[in-house]
Amino acid sequence: MKYLLAICAFVLLTSCITSQKVNSKYTKIEYEATPCFGFCPVFTMTINPDRTAVFEAEHFNFNDKPSKDEFSKPREGTFKGTIKEEDYNKLISLLDGLHVKSLNDKYGEHNITDLPTSYLRIKFADGTSKNVEDYGKRGSEKLSEVYQFFENLRKNQQWDKVK
Repeated sequence: MKYLLAICAFVLLTSCITSQKVNSKYTKIEYEATPCFGFCPVFTMTINPDRTAVFEAEHFNFNDKPSKDEFSKPREGTFKGTIKEEDYNKLISLLDGLHVKSLNDKYGEHNITDLPTSYLRIKFADGTSKNVEDYGKRGSEKLSEVYQFFENLRKNQQWDKVK
């Protein structure tokens, strides 16, 4: 009976460890949103394959009625959290649909000087990386969807302030 119990415990522990292994082709996903002339949220978010994330909030991330006074305030802070599994899977699906490696390195025309820029930085498990700069955040419809997804993650996840 002891052996049977030991075998069951071993199988259970092994299955728990196996289910926690992450098998993602993305080793790091980073999104950065820069300021604009108005009240665009300014932040950087980095997400790891284990769904842990760091959210560096600068300005205009939490206030629904922002004002120019926020620029004179200190940055909003550094936050850590774990992206909900459903949201992480949705993000991976969005990125897979982009065919990230085939994206242009730069999008947007710099003829207008007050638009925000998005930076999407992806590191892949094969050791390669892709950096996309999108001035105006209008590179493509699918890219805009990814940007909006990150903007939503700021408010629909549990973030714990660490500094």
